[in-house]
Amino acid sequence: MAKVSTLDRPMYSYAEAARLLDLPAATLRWWLEGARRGDVDYLPVIRPERTGADVTWGEFVEAGLLRGYRQKNVPLQRMRPFIAEMRERTGMPYPLAHWRPLIDHAARKLVYEIQHQVDLPSSMYLVEFEGGQMELAPAAIQFLDRVDFDAGGAAQRYWPAGKESPVAIDPDIAFGMPQIRGIRTESVAESIDAGESNDEAARSWGLAPSDITAALEWEHRQKAA
Repeated sequence: MAKVSTLDRPMYSYAEAARLLDLPAATLRWWLEGARRGDVDYLPVIRPERTGADVTWGEFVEAGLLRGYRQKNVPLQRMRPFIAEMRERTGMPYPLAHWRPLIDHAARKLVYEIQHQVDLPSSMYLVEFEGGQMELAPAAIQFLDRVDFDAGGAAQRYWPAGKESPVAIDPDIAFGMPQIRGIRTESVAESIDAGESNDEAARSWGLAPSDITAALEWEHRQKAA
């Protein structure tokens, strides 16, 4: 079970975290470290301040939520005051890596209020007011389809291809690398690339043929894109 301390655990280099999230490494670094462009100093979006440290599990999960907003025509720098205020008001160092702000109905009201308070563009809302009640925005719904939370509310597992796929990323299994029931997807792909058939690989790794297919789809996703 993931503890809050798990969220603080350094897990990945920028390049590795970006690869797992299907993000440009420069984008993830910008979110975590900020950047200077000419005379303008852009502060980090996710981190309270620059650290130069590896990506923690909590930061990885929060970046997984932000990636759902990359197609919006609003700079994600606009998310910084929202995340900072969420951190302050909830007392959570990783407010976007907990279930409570999004799933708990009372907490949704706080999220909605903070969105207004910091003048967050409506296209970047996590919680929307529709039909007389507060509903999750599409990007938040997509994010929740990729995350499992422990009893304390902290993110404990990330499903990079969605929960319909068996491929999971868990900080306590396979050193946080994508795996299916403890078997790394990269190991499965290496077996196939070395000449094993899907059925042979399934027997070798003790997985179902459908698991082998899922592992290959994940590992070869960028080649197919």
